[in-house]
Amino acid sequence: QVQLVESGGGLVQPGGSLRLSCAASGSIFSFYSMGWYRQVPGKRRELVAVITRGGGTNYADSVKGRFTISTDNAKNTVYLQMISLKLEDTAVYYCKVILLNSRAEYWGQGTQVTVSS
Repeated sequence: QVQLVESGGGLVQPGGSLRLSCAASGSIFSFYSMGWYRQVPGKRRELVAVITRGGGTNYADSVKGRFTISTDNAKNTVYLQMISLKLEDTAVYYCKVILLNSRAEYWGQGTQVTVSS
């Protein structure tokens, strides 16, 4: 069982920045991948960014050049640095990990990001 605790969400003006954190209870080296997803009411949850165990990354086209996903192996934490935030980035952001051996998926509880003037 993996527990994920997200933090860093909040209210920010357009053009502002936020950094989301997701701390995992297990060793980051047991994960196949770690990623961030987001969801707005009435829409499907969508991929924002993912980083694999080997360090490869993938981003949604809408956030390329503005968001950066990274990990701190010592802290078993994945981050999402967001800059140049837009109104349409408003959503609940979820962290997800996939275990290396079982490919089991675990989700965090979500953190609200609101971009508003």
